[in-house]
Amino acid sequence: MKKVGRPLSFDRDEVLKKAMTTFWKSGYETTSITDLTTAMGITAPSLYTAFGDKKQLFLEAIRLYVCADPEVINQIDNAPTAKDTAWLLLQTSASIFTNENTPLGCFMASSTASGSANSEDVRRYVTDIRNEMRLNLKLRIDQDIEKGLLPSDTSAFALADLVFAIIQGMSVLARDGVKQESLILLCKQALNAWPENN
Repeated sequence: MKKVGRPLSFDRDEVLKKAMTTFWKSGYETTSITDLTTAMGITAPSLYTAFGDKKQLFLEAIRLYVCADPEVINQIDNAPTAKDTAWLLLQTSASIFTNENTPLGCFMASSTASGSANSEDVRRYVTDIRNEMRLNLKLRIDQDIEKGLLPSDTSAFALADLVFAIIQGMSVLARDGVKQESLILLCKQALNAWPENN
């Protein structure tokens, strides 16, 4: 039987957001428990009780980041074409990467950009999420090829990789100070390379 502990004396969702921002600024490996507890405004025992450990806290922060806006996720999942899906992914990324309320760039890329073998499993977790997103877009592209919306010789993997290469590039540009408006223009220019079935 699971032991029932004392109720948390803080808003778990709010402190998780603060942890995410801390990881985002400093990176997973270089962020210490002291950094986290200071930013979250809780004690180390409270962190361990609520989240397990630093690794589990980070993985939960990643899940929060990926699923932050269910409405946007629903729009992406139900976009009428693969091109619409790509546009929503690009547009959403440009917005997130330049949000004034969070650090610039992509949380997943920024927080795992460097690290030792000790954090390899964490980087692999993030890589698996990105690969799943790429695969989902590739499957949408495959559907459009089958429907005749895209040329039959379209490389679904290459097209999906193009979109995610642009997304990763926008993360770097955002960290360098490029504004959202410029990133949106970049997205529109990139989609000019989307094949058309004439």
